[in-house]
Amino acid sequence: MSTLSLEHLIQKPRVQSDSKPPLLLLLHGYGSNEQDLFSFAPELPDNYFVISAKAPLPMQPYGNAWYTIHWDATDGKWSDDDEAIAARELISNFIDEAVAAYDLDATHVTLLGFSQGCILSYAVALTYPEKIKNIIGLSGYVNEAITKPKTDLSKYEHLSVFSSHGTVDQVIPVDAARKISAYLADLNIEVKLNEYPVGHGVAPQNFYDLKDWLLKHA
Repeated sequence: MSTLSLEHLIQKPRVQSDSKPPLLLLLHGYGSNEQDLFSFAPELPDNYFVISAKAPLPMQPYGNAWYTIHWDATDGKWSDDDEAIAARELISNFIDEAVAAYDLDATHVTLLGFSQGCILSYAVALTYPEKIKNIIGLSGYVNEAITKPKTDLSKYEHLSVFSSHGTVDQVIPVDAARKISAYLADLNIEVKLNEYPVGHGVAPQNFYDLKDWLLKHA
C-alpha cells in the first residue's frame, strides 16, 4: 500500500481480539526493500499487525536506502546524518499515520530493524520513547549523532530491547554493537547483546531467540 507516507506491506493479526492490535514495524537495511524482512511475517506472533516499510531513497540498480552511505578514499565510509535524521522523523510520523489508518494500539508499538533499519529503530525509540514499547535491533548500533535522548530517564522505564549481532560481521563490526549496552545503561535501559557466529545477517537461532523474546513482550 502507498496511501501513507511510506510504501509498505501489511499482515493482519491471525487471531481475533476485542482490543486494538499491537503494531510490529519492520525496517529493512541499506540496499534492500520491504519484501526482505516481510519474509519473517508468517513466523511472527499471531497477535501483531505487521507492517514492513520501504525506505524512501531508490538505489541503482535496485533496492532502497533510508539514508546515503558515502565511500571516500580519504575519509573511508560515512553516513549522511542529515538524511538519517530526516528518515528518523519520517518513520516517527509514519507510526502515527499507521496507528490511525489501521486502528492500532498506540501504546504497543515494536520496531524490528536490521542494519540501517536497526540504527534508525534506536534513533526513533530513544528520541520518541513515548511512541515505542519494544526495540528489536539486529546487526546495527546506536548512532549518537542522530539520536536525541531524553533527560528525564523515567521516559524509558517501559522500553524493552532485544539486541543481536554476528561476531564475524564485515559490514558493521560487532564492536559497534557491543557499545549499545553501555549507552543504554546510561538511560537506565537494560539490554544484553546476543551474539551469533555469522556475518551481516540473521542466523536461524537469532530469529528463534527474537521470536521467543517477542512472545514474552507481547
